[in-house]
Amino acid sequence: MQVRVGTVGGRVVAAAALAALLGGCAGSADSDGKKAAGGAAGGAGAKSPAVARGGTVGAAGSACELPVSFALARHWKPKSVDAGKELSKSSKGGEGEDGDLNGALADAFLRQGPVTAACEIDAKPAGNIGFLRVWTGKPGDTDTAGVLRAFVAAEDNVSKPKYHSFRTGGGVDAVEVEYLYTSKLLDETKKESAFAVATPDGPVVLHLGGMDTQEHEEMRPAYELAKATLRLA
Repeated sequence: MQVRVGTVGGRVVAAAALAALLGGCAGSADSDGKKAAGGAAGGAGAKSPAVARGGTVGAAGSACELPVSFALARHWKPKSVDAGKELSKSSKGGEGEDGDLNGALADAFLRQGPVTAACEIDAKPAGNIGFLRVWTGKPGDTDTAGVLRAFVAAEDNVSKPKYHSFRTGGGVDAVEVEYLYTSKLLDETKKESAFAVATPDGPVVLHLGGMDTQEHEEMRPAYELAKATLRLA
């Protein structure tokens, strides 16, 4: 499990607490997760409950307005993240150790390399512990591979990254990476995945984590659905 931080009611909290509370809700065995992931690999139309569509996100008027749009897996819940507002609130939290800590945690959660958090899509309503997160960068940065490498480099304790290029189902050129993250605190290693695209409004990174590798594999069909349907908004 990776120690992350998130925002609840405007406050910065450790995601490890959430994992502890919901740890008993973990899904089926590793083999089941792999089967679900394999079903998604065949395309967004694969006949699996895990890849049933539940709407789209990214277009104007959706829960998260983004430079791209893509289909969501059923029951996954998107929530917009206003990184600028959250960082401003944390910086005004007062001086002293607590204020500095909250500011550092907010910065760690809201920024990763050249991109900032823009949308958080929660898998818990669908029965898994984890998120599909969308990060956006500044206009003019068209080096997709460079953005993705910087994104991964900003996450400590990463190993065995494997990069490759592909084209999304919506016709957008993309670069994807799969890698391992090791939590020194918990002495656990888990799989993570991400892909990046360039848009006229700046780069976009979609990242899939998860409490552990089993959760990651069980959530992967939703990530594959995003890849199969992503287009410029």
